[in-house]
Amino acid sequence: MRRGLALALLPWLVACSGLRSSAPPLQSYVLRAAPPAQRLARAAAPRVTLRVLYPTTAPGLDSEHIMLLRSDRRLSYYAASRWAARVPTVVEQLAVDTLRNTGAWAAVEDSRGTWSADYFLQLDIRRFEADDTEAGAPPLVHVTLDCTVGRRARDEEVIASFVAERAVSASENRLGAVVAAFEQAVGGALADAAVQASAAIDEKGVQAQAARKPAP
Repeated sequence: MRRGLALALLPWLVACSGLRSSAPPLQSYVLRAAPPAQRLARAAAPRVTLRVLYPTTAPGLDSEHIMLLRSDRRLSYYAASRWAARVPTVVEQLAVDTLRNTGAWAAVEDSRGTWSADYFLQLDIRRFEADDTEAGAPPLVHVTLDCTVGRRARDEEVIASFVAERAVSASENRLGAVVAAFEQAVGGALADAAVQASAAIDEKGVQAQAARKPAP
């Protein structure tokens, strides 16, 4: 009975003793969308609405971990550090912010929106990791996005598919520098995706206008 009482009191005694864990505190990192170098113009097509669907991911990337590729294709992650949300959620919000910043759309919404958009953008995150396989060199951050643009009609129509990718070397082998490289890489990939999506929809608009013109 005395032994049982001692075991029951042990958690309370530890909590009251002021003992602290020696493990480093968990750090959360955020990524921000950079302002575009230039705003995109909708010259050939009217300003339309766009929805960013929730991204899909390659195996191992649907996580809050900051992923690290080791030798022999071993996928690891930085200890005591994470993104502020799961990678697909982070990329979705960055994509929405990047597309809004271009000024090319009447509205851009995320996957939780309730209204029907004119077009959609689906992203598949194929790579989103820091490559640490080169000995003595800072990690090389890879971001690769498979992109699909489609029209929201009665039957969804795919109008373009393309790959947007960037590789950025961290300035030093330090997590803060690696996070900065992630921000630069994903920002560049999404900027490319915004330009290609805009061009695809412009082309679709030109084709639609040509189809509506009466034959001479």
